[in-house]
Amino acid sequence: MDWINEHEHSVFRPERAVTRPEDRPGRLAVGVVGAGRVGSVLGAALRRAGHSIVGATGVSSASRERAGRLLPDVPLLPADEVAARCDLLLLGVPDDVLGGLVEGLASTGAIRPGQIVVHPSGAYGIGVLEPALRRGGLPMALHPAMTFTGRPEDVDRLAGVSFGVTSPPELRPAAEVLVLEMGGEPQWVEEADRPLYHAALAHGANHLVTLVNEAVYLLRQAGVVHPERMVAPLLSAALDNTLRLGDAALTGPVSRGDAGTVQRHLDAIAGAAPESVAAYLALARRTADRAIAAGRLSATAAEPLLGVLAERPDRASS
Repeated sequence: MDWINEHEHSVFRPERAVTRPEDRPGRLAVGVVGAGRVGSVLGAALRRAGHSIVGATGVSSASRERAGRLLPDVPLLPADEVAARCDLLLLGVPDDVLGGLVEGLASTGAIRPGQIVVHPSGAYGIGVLEPALRRGGLPMALHPAMTFTGRPEDVDRLAGVSFGVTSPPELRPAAEVLVLEMGGEPQWVEEADRPLYHAALAHGANHLVTLVNEAVYLLRQAGVVHPERMVAPLLSAALDNTLRLGDAALTGPVSRGDAGTVQRHLDAIAGAAPESVAAYLALARRTADRAIAAGRLSATAAEPLLGVLAERPDRASS
């Protein structure tokens, strides 16, 4: 493939790179099916790398407006027409729609041999692209570990972002080149590990939002006027310390085995926001487990704490 051969020079041998992306040989014609927050951003990033966006789909008014912002002058067409025009087909549709879309495009002959078929879903590897593979397509899963708004600034935010990459072994160099072109950093994820990979990211990012909002809500209940200002430096420092130090960053009453303080926390939360007790208990138990495993909390010192955490469900149900 000329595009891959060209990148032996432009990516891996920068001293021989062509100055302007649009002047490089072997550029790909890219079609974007699903101008959602992710698909439109990745399409814009590929265009910035010098590839040509030859068509996109946009069903909702929001997706059409997004395509207008991020993919200006790109014609909006039915999915099969987009597929017919392109060398690389980017399927930026919701997870629940992806399998049916691939099956439909493959069954109608819209996917042809040698065509690169990419999806950016974190939940799936290349198994969902099996119908395209049967038609001779070249399947790749390229998932950016980032949250997007679907605005132009998202393209700049791709710089240095890790992508979970899954493809057949022979396509791995091409998949990694695509990620590098978009400004990302490729991280290989085996097909069998894809669900665990996605669970880890969702557990961290999605539940972090819930956790922060829980803390902000409880502070408001405690009378704090600007809880966001209060927690921002604390949580930023905690995240930075955790990424650098791991479990050594643990602080607070659970890591000290301070059962009395945790008991008072539970009583206060039960009075102000009883729906939050279960989440506090679950996280406190897991924090205690990690503190013990890391040697931050001895098993003896943990006994009273674990007793408080174990007793609470019975008290809540009484």
